[in-house]
Amino acid sequence: MLVYVTTFGVFLLVIVAMAVGYIFQRKTVAGSCGGLGAVGIEKECDCPEPCDKRLKREARAAKQEEWKKNQII
Repeated sequence: MLVYVTTFGVFLLVIVAMAVGYIFQRKTVAGSCGGLGAVGIEKECDCPEPCDKRLKREARAAKQEEWKKNQII
């Protein structure tokens, strides 16, 4: 019985640590393979036009790329 309680405690500790990390960093859990972008799929849905949230995210990414390009090292 002690093994089950210890195992449950360890799993609970890991889940709590992941939750705290999410709360502080506001980053989603992501795989190491790059997701759908790694296989050439840019979006998950069949929508002909991207939603407003994606358009804002793409604009922000383009702005960051432009900033990095213009940054003097």
